[in-house]
Amino acid sequence: MHLIIVGPPGAGKGTQAERLAKEFSLLHISTGIIFRNAVSEETEMGKKAKEYMDKGTLVPDEIVIGIVSERLAKPDVAGGVLLDGYPRTLAQAEALDKALQDLGISFNAVVNMEVDEEELIKRLTGRRVCRNCGTAYHIKFNPPKVRTICDHCGGELYQRNDDSIDTVRERFLVYKKQTMPMVEYYQRKGIIMSFDGGRDIDDVFSDIKVFLESKRGE
Repeated sequence: MHLIIVGPPGAGKGTQAERLAKEFSLLHISTGIIFRNAVSEETEMGKKAKEYMDKGTLVPDEIVIGIVSERLAKPDVAGGVLLDGYPRTLAQAEALDKALQDLGISFNAVVNMEVDEEELIKRLTGRRVCRNCGTAYHIKFNPPKVRTICDHCGGELYQRNDDSIDTVRERFLVYKKQTMPMVEYYQRKGIIMSFDGGRDIDDVFSDIKVFLESKRGE
């Protein structure tokens, strides 16, 4: 089985991705990690990406697709893969499908994690990060013993700029605008199902399992 999981930050995508990869024995590939690896390992696409990054400009979709394709071409993908967090737009989805034709890979299913805007704001604006060691906390769901101090190293906890309420609202609106055409694209293919990331984690996981079991044999 080859699976894609998408969703905005705070929707529970990462949590479900880890559990699903273990449940279905899938190789969990985070696009953020493979992107950084390609740059550090100086792969062909990694070198091209670094040229744009050094200029402070966005890396074009075709190069990002190239980096994903490089990773998916490796032998360990044969047993099944879970692609985490990519594609995010219709153009990326179409380009990914085209690139993967040469690899003989097609995705069986797409899991779309959704979350209510107010729930997203509650989750993301409550995040705090240690300036020293980078440990992440949440003032409601995973609070430190002392509100502004890291449990591990005693460093100062702070709120990232992109976790402010105005920024979170803007990110949510942009994500919805970019993602809806992609969701419709996969709906036409009959391989996507949306799940409410605001529900209990175990309930969401159980529902996703049912969906994926139905797609396994297709």
